[in-house]
Amino acid sequence: MELSIKALSISPSSTLAIDAKAKKMKAEGIDIIGFGAGEPDFDTPTHIKEAAKKAIDEGFTKYTPASGTLELKQAICNKFKKDNGLDYKPSNIVVSNGAKHSLVNAFQAICNPGDEVIITTPAWVSYPEMVKLADAVPVFINTTEEEGFKFTIDKLEKAITDKTKAIIMNSPSNPTGMIYSEEELKAVADLAVSKGIYVISDEIYEKLIYDGYKHVSIASFNDKIKDLTIVVNGVSKSYSMTGWRIGYTASNEQIAKVMSNMQSHATSNPNSIAQKAALAALEGPQEIIDTMAAEFVKRRDYMVDRINSIEGLSCIKPNGAFYVMMNISKIIGKELGGVVIKGSDSFADVLLEKANVALVPGSGFGTDIHVRLSYATSMENITEGLNRIEKFLNK
Repeated sequence: MELSIKALSISPSSTLAIDAKAKKMKAEGIDIIGFGAGEPDFDTPTHIKEAAKKAIDEGFTKYTPASGTLELKQAICNKFKKDNGLDYKPSNIVVSNGAKHSLVNAFQAICNPGDEVIITTPAWVSYPEMVKLADAVPVFINTTEEEGFKFTIDKLEKAITDKTKAIIMNSPSNPTGMIYSEEELKAVADLAVSKGIYVISDEIYEKLIYDGYKHVSIASFNDKIKDLTIVVNGVSKSYSMTGWRIGYTASNEQIAKVMSNMQSHATSNPNSIAQKAALAALEGPQEIIDTMAAEFVKRRDYMVDRINSIEGLSCIKPNGAFYVMMNISKIIGKELGGVVIKGSDSFADVLLEKANVALVPGSGFGTDIHVRLSYATSMENITEGLNRIEKFLNK
């Protein structure tokens, strides 16, 4: 019998695929240096783990409201007020099973068949697939290194049609680490308001910003753009809690209610124990953020300098998140390890097979002349991995 046409059209995650292949090789005893990780390599802080243990000991192991506990939603409102200057009520908040789940909810809530959603490339691999799952159509704005991997307002305006339902903003960005300035975001906000277009603002890397840059939420400019914006955030990156699976959205009450209703049928509530842990993260000590950011800056600076010193490779310095997009355009067409490099996929494959280094091909992000390296790994691994890449290329 025929399977779902929609489901069959969805591509697997390239970031998870390369990670799975690297883990399989590791399990076989091969020494692999992995640059694929999309998660901090720091442990979850002790006070957060203790809050989860306490929740278990006190029997907080039952269903909660579908959209999350009131105390966690209030803590999220407090966070938005303190960090972003945004006033929300618990009725505006939906807590989900990770920010990825939050994004799926958002697209499902606003999209109808044939609606268009604008995505800037290079883009996180899951955005286009999430849009397609919502029966909508991804529309891409391609950007270059010369543009800092950011679109101009003219490019955005040209991409808008009478079918445009939303635009995705991701600042700081996965995979590029770029950050939109306050002025750039204001221009996007004004255009979205004038056209009546929703903004999905993915701010999951909000706390990981460097070089004096600051995070500005696009929803904070005025009530009109706030009403059109679904802010997506979570505790995964800021508090090294990727496995806990707690994300959340802030939106107008109508959208929040729709997302809550859908979630009640899809997954019920987010994990009760993880909600207590997330509460402790938001309300407890924040030192881990500064600790991680300081270490990430050291790693980033070393990685950028090393990449730009290797013949045939280059990159620009990202100002946020923990990724570097490495340009391999000078290597395409050449033979490496007996393989002619046709693009990012063949480069990533041969590097894993011949040099035991795992990185993520850019094809899944919308660019075939780049590969993504994560510096959310130890300096020792970064040094050894780049040594292996340089040695392999010099052969």
